[in-house]
Amino acid sequence: MKTKKQEELVQSYFSQFEKEVQLLYQDIILHLCELGYYPKKAGESISFTNKTHNKQIVKFGTQIRKNQKPSPLFSLRFSSCKDYSQRFADIVRDTIIKATANNPHRLARCAGGECNRCEGEPESHIYTSVLPDGEKIASCGSYGIRIPNISVDDIDEIKELICKEHEYLVRHGSKHSK
Repeated sequence: MKTKKQEELVQSYFSQFEKEVQLLYQDIILHLCELGYYPKKAGESISFTNKTHNKQIVKFGTQIRKNQKPSPLFSLRFSSCKDYSQRFADIVRDTIIKATANNPHRLARCAGGECNRCEGEPESHIYTSVLPDGEKIASCGSYGIRIPNISVDDIDEIKELICKEHEYLVRHGSKHSK
């Protein structure tokens, strides 16, 4: 991290979790910092943004359930990525179904020419999935997707998705900030 204040922000956030949780996310945070992302407080969450494009790529929140220890909520923007594991494909599908049912503004309106928030062809930055009946569904790619139950097995794929999304945002992401 660039500043002591940023380091303290991240340490303060992660201090609420057990040591193994802290270690799990440490590699992701170091990777983000290597790519020039910096943490900033966003309400009760921490988001990571890069000054090159001013887009949020990762957000950490906290889930508190009765009689349980707090657990991190991790959201990742990876809409420009199309090649990922079945686990992430299932998360994308489930998120699109839930998000577009509850929030019509989360539909991929750019595909119909109704939005110009992002640069590049709409297909290059929207989340897509195909339902079992063959119907193709899509959601706005300017939002991160919550990745539940992250394990050590997910870290390399998450870092790869961050790299690919970062490359896309550096090329196309400076039009509007989010």
